[in-house]
Amino acid sequence: MLVFNAMALNFDINKPQSLAPYIDHTLLKAEASKHQVRMLCDEALEYHFFSVCINPWMITTAREVLRTTKVNICTVVGFPLGATEASVKSFETGRALNLGAHEVDMVLNIGALKAKEYSYVEKEIQSVVRAAEGRLVKVIFETCLLTDEEKKKACELSVNAGAHFVKTSTGFSTGGATVADVTLMKAAVQSRAQVKASGGIRDLKTAAQMIEAGATRLGTSSGVLLVKGQDATSSRNY
Repeated sequence: MLVFNAMALNFDINKPQSLAPYIDHTLLKAEASKHQVRMLCDEALEYHFFSVCINPWMITTAREVLRTTKVNICTVVGFPLGATEASVKSFETGRALNLGAHEVDMVLNIGALKAKEYSYVEKEIQSVVRAAEGRLVKVIFETCLLTDEEKKKACELSVNAGAHFVKTSTGFSTGGATVADVTLMKAAVQSRAQVKASGGIRDLKTAAQMIEAGATRLGTSSGVLLVKGQDATSSRNY
């Protein structure tokens, strides 16, 4: 029997439902409707997922369904390119929390990181952490666009800035999460932050590998199939 431990969570590959507390049930497609988001929330409630991850303008819709439940609302900032100004990301964060979000997944400024403008990147993450006022902040790297050294640097900057998680991918670029990237990121942050794997997690084996490598949260739109022990041949977003 394969059992993987992560923080206070326990995942048993022979009990697919045990994956549920790891999952940010995700729908970030531009064309997502309110009806689809309500369905997403209903699924999160039925299968006991940790959160739903949705675009900011859908927060109030999700809140209508989840207001009195334990399912968190996660939203995205600077998504998907990370190229907006730091002040805009901070404003987005504050606005999202006012609308009812509990967690924020921000895309770091990838261009600034690659240009070695490290002070800017760290201060930008700090500004989002401050705007979040203690709520969870996850920093999305878009690992498919970075070298290993850039990934390590992004981990360092994120931890220094007070972020709670580092996250692999948006699901909208040229690649998603890999075991190698999760392993690298976990080693880089050690116990100072957690790791979220996202992008391309559509089968139980892949999910198990990500958790074994150190991920404590999984971003996927295939969560329902995963907790049923089924593989997804396609997904709504990731």
